[in-house]
Amino acid sequence: MAAELFINKLGTERGNLDIGSVVAALQQLLPTEGGEVDLSSLVNQFMGQGGGLASLASSWLGNGTNEGISAAQIADVFGSAKLNSFADHLGIDANTAAQGLSDVVPSLIDKNSEGGNLLGGAAANIAKDVFGKLF
Repeated sequence: MAAELFINKLGTERGNLDIGSVVAALQQLLPTEGGEVDLSSLVNQFMGQGGGLASLASSWLGNGTNEGISAAQIADVFGSAKLNSFADHLGIDANTAAQGLSDVVPSLIDKNSEGGNLLGGAAANIAKDVFGKLF
């Protein structure tokens, strides 16, 4: 899901990207546990930045409208070294990678949260199934 969203976001700039290479690159960039995205750690990366990024993450967790995030803010959260490695793995420039991630990250969090909290219980199992397919 995230890999497809990323590829679609890039449009004509995606070159010859395939799902497998994007999944592998996302696994290196995003926090994972047991091969799956660790959404709690991902949210904490944004919350830990404080200020505006914490409010952005809160909007993705909530049921209301999701606030957008810029490519520059994505670069701040992940750091230039990790972002450059992600982009190099895919054969694209770091700005293009950050722009693509600016859609993917909010969508991942939004689709796996409700009412300001990450999904738990049966809903968490559904999320794991979705991410299991992603990775």
